[in-house]
Amino acid sequence: MRHRNSGRKLGRKSSHRTAMYNNLVTALITYGRIETTEAKAKDLRAWADSTIQWAADAAPLLAKGDKASAKEKAQVLHARRMARQTVKTKEALDRLFTEVGPHFAKRSGGYTRMLKTRNRKGDAAPMAFVELVDLYTVASA
Repeated sequence: MRHRNSGRKLGRKSSHRTAMYNNLVTALITYGRIETTEAKAKDLRAWADSTIQWAADAAPLLAKGDKASAKEKAQVLHARRMARQTVKTKEALDRLFTEVGPHFAKRSGGYTRMLKTRNRKGDAAPMAFVELVDLYTVASA
């Protein structure tokens, strides 16, 4: 029985699964919308929301600029380092903290949305889009 065991294994070892979700979160932040299987999309939302939360919490401190105290600058540095564990490219990390984080700073969660689309040709896997909630106001890519 799988009582109190959250998440899906997806036929992968834990290191492969972690790397896969890191890559999916990086792609989501870079492009604003990605298509993947429904099972991956359901788990991806939690990974993406927790990563975006780091940037959203740091947004008011980043807005202070040079007027931020040393403690606040340390908090921003900590948030960037924590997000860097998941986001794997510098461009995506910069976009996370300059565009996505400030945009979602007033929300308390629910940064992503999943839209079921089709069955994939070949293996008939159910597919879904995962996108940032206000895609057209956030995504510039």
